[in-house]
Parts: sequence; structure tokens; C-alpha cells
Amino acid sequence: MRLKDLPPDAQPREKLLARGAGALADSELLALLLRTGTAGNGVLQMASQLLDEFGGIAGLLHADVDDLKRFKGLGGPAKRTQLIAVLELARRAMAQQLRQREVFGSPEAVKNYLQLHLAHRPHEVFAALFLDAQNRLIAMDELFRGTLTQTSVYPREVVLRALHRQAASVVLAHNHPSGAVQPSRADEALTHTLKAALALVDVRVLDHVIVAPGGALSMAEAGLM
Repeated sequence: MRLKDLPPDAQPREKLLARGAGALADSELLALLLRTGTAGNGVLQMASQLLDEFGGIAGLLHADVDDLKRFKGLGGPAKRTQLIAVLELARRAMAQQLRQREVFGSPEAVKNYLQLHLAHRPHEVFAALFLDAQNRLIAMDELFRGTLTQTSVYPREVVLRALHRQAASVVLAHNHPSGAVQPSRADEALTHTLKAALALVDVRVLDHVIVAPGGALSMAEAGLM
């Protein structure tokens, strides 16, 4: 169904103006951005299919130009570039929030930020958030990449990067492509190894966050630090 064929109070634009953006479903917000569908496929249906294809908003936020190009209806550059631009703005807005406030003033924002960057990777990625003395984000660096099951992390490289960033503390992070966020014994051992290595240069490890599609676990909150 085309948007203009919907009752006026059900059309996403009018619904947004009358009730605010929070009243719209993810597919309705995405339909507003896409504006038009394809022959035989209305824009609302196309938006729903796009979300299904990428596993929801979180997965879509991690998509790149090549990913979108493979989706029927986004073959032309106009919609792809517009969508990529909006998704990149969302990433930058979240990073800006973490740079302007104490990271642990909003632990859910940290999890969301890490999920946004790491959760949908097909292989394991180990990263670190480097923080200043006020626990504000200096930078996030992806340090190591591995296979679907493991990644090699070298403490010396993490220490050198922390010194380069002049960090006072770090939040470690990695993804589990399998979908489970429960840390393994190897994850726990690595955390303690990195804590000991970074302590030698007076850099604290505040947390180790494990992310997967649809979930995130803070080892600090779980009492595993």
C-alpha cells in the first residue's frame, strides 16, 4: 500500500507531526526516510523488509554502502547515500554524547554504542574505549580482529595504544558473533591479564563489555572484574 492510500491519521508524516516521532514504529520512521518504494512494493513494506534483512535498527546502523546496494530497491545511489548519511549521523551523535559526559553516567549508552559498532560483525573484534580523567571518551580503537571463534590480543599493543591516547582508564570490549554474551574463561583470563598490564602504567580497566546482536553484558556489572 502506498503512503497516500493510508487514512490521514495513519500516514507516518502526519502521525509524526501530530503525536511526535516516538509514536512511530521503526518501519514508519524508515519509510519517511526512504519516501518511495518500488513497483509492486510500497515504501512501508520495503522499510519492513529492510529491517528484517538487517536484523532491525541496530543491524541497519552497522550496514555499509555495499550491504545496502545488495538490497532490492536501494540499487540507485540516491537512497543509499541518504540512508548511509543518516546512519553515520546517528553514530557520531552517540560518540559525541560519550565525549561530552562521564561514560559511566550512562552505562546503557556505552552498551548501545558498542553494540552499534561491534555487534553485527561476522568475526570477533577486540576494541577499547580510551577515557580521560573525567571518564569521558577520548577515542574508540579497534585493536584486533580474529575468526568466528577467537582473536589474538596482545597486552603490549593495548598498553602502547593507551599511552598514545594519554588515557586515564579504558573500557575493553569485544563481540561474540555466536550471539551469546556470557564471557568464557578465556575472556575472564584476558581481562585480568590486561588489567595487570595496564596497571603498570597507571591506566585502570573499568569494564569489559561483550556484545552480540540483541544483547550486551558488562563484566563489571556481573561482578567478574
